[in-house]
Amino acid sequence: MNRPGPDSADQSANKDDDAVWLDLVARLEAMPDEDLDTHDDVPGAADRSPRTGSFSDYDPLGLSRALSDATDPGDALPGSGPRDYEAVDDDGGFVPEEPPSLAGTEPLTMLAWVGAVGGPLALLFTAMFWRSAPLPAILGMVVAFLASVVYLIMRLPREKDDYDDGARV
Repeated sequence: MNRPGPDSADQSANKDDDAVWLDLVARLEAMPDEDLDTHDDVPGAADRSPRTGSFSDYDPLGLSRALSDATDPGDALPGSGPRDYEAVDDDGGFVPEEPPSLAGTEPLTMLAWVGAVGGPLALLFTAMFWRSAPLPAILGMVVAFLASVVYLIMRLPREKDDYDDGARV
């Protein structure tokens, strides 16, 4: 495997990066310590990195003024987020109605639903577990499925209600 020579373009790029890094480290080490604001009264402050200035010094949007001018914490402030308020607990909210009981359905409709859902499942299980199933059994499953689907489609309403757009609230 060929290695690049010490004077190749790749090596000179690394030398430039090293020089920039060393310059950055030297400038950071030369910062005076009196500019650093340490919080001795806060437990664990020695573990954190020191910060300089306050929030208002670095506030280009003026959020610190908006926070100090606000009279009510629930007021909408510029830059306030979705978690800056308490959710109102509404007890009179939406309560869905109970679904109708399956015991009260028409027996032929229930049988059609069983055939529409059970037909493909029976074919799937037959293909997985009963590979030598006779042809009349397979054709019976297909016919039961098709008859069930046709019956359910025929039971759909023929005309559309003028005030019903399909949505139910």
